[in-house]
Amino acid sequence: MDTIKGILRAGADKVSLNSAAVRQPELVNQASQRFGRQCIVVAIDARRVGDSWTVWVRGGRQDTGKDAIAWAVEVVERGAGELLVTSMDTDGTKAGYDLHLTQTIAQRVSVPVIASGGAGTCEHIGDVLTQGQAAAALLASLLHYGEVTVSQIKHHLSNRGIPVRHPPA
Repeated sequence: MDTIKGILRAGADKVSLNSAAVRQPELVNQASQRFGRQCIVVAIDARRVGDSWTVWVRGGRQDTGKDAIAWAVEVVERGAGELLVTSMDTDGTKAGYDLHLTQTIAQRVSVPVIASGGAGTCEHIGDVLTQGQAAAALLASLLHYGEVTVSQIKHHLSNRGIPVRHPPA
């Protein structure tokens, strides 16, 4: 709790919990009660196993055996204000987000879902926001390697009828 307090005091608006939340689920309850659920983002690293997904921790190196959908529902019930859902199967592939995973979680929870893992084109981003029902999309490689700009992404999304925030004039 002291770490979360320090991060928020340093100016952060939100804190993300992943492995710590899996190890100690009551941390989500305590943090949301103390700081408000709007501050608490639970990150879920999920990997497909058969017809379902399991939660992985330690940077995607350790399978917890927890069902990712059930875990998403549980942490929201415990007080998570947002979920950051990364598909370990698509992360870094640039082949598109796991739309099924994202949509399945988004339909089961009452908080915003941020999709992560797999963005390779502007089209992928639009797809996860529409078909995947994500509230937001996280991307890294596309921007890190200069393959696309934020302006190009916003233009593409706007052309698809997806609301975007434009900088003030």
